Amino acid sequence: MINKSYLVNIYRLFLDLPICHRLPDRTFNIRGHYFPVCSRCTGFYIGAFTYFTYVYFFYVQYTIVLIIFAFLMIMPTLLDGLTQLFGFRDSNNILRLFTGLIGGVGLAILIKALKYMILIHL
Repeated sequence: MINKSYLVNIYRLFLDLPICHRLPDRTFNIRGHYFPVCSRCTGFYIGAFTYFTYVYFFYVQYTIVLIIFAFLMIMPTLLDGLTQLFGFRDSNNILRLFTGLIGGVGLAILIKALKYMILIHL
């Protein structure tokens, strides 16, 4: 039998990892229950999961054009985050979600391309 306090400590460890700031005003909530990550990270996770699901069923050729396109897909997220960080403007959760979706797909493409390159050269 597993000690319940042991599981609670593991759960708390993962909650304390710096994967997301989880600020309440930047996090979606449903009936007062907040998502475990902010809206931008939610978009990243959905975008990456969608891309990984897509490439599971369909072959993707990782060319230099696709890799450049993946870097360009991350740029809106970077611009949104930096302009908000430096106080040039305020972002909203919907914009954070959409830039996260685009950035998540771009990041997933880069991860799969890196994996593809490593496997080819081994």
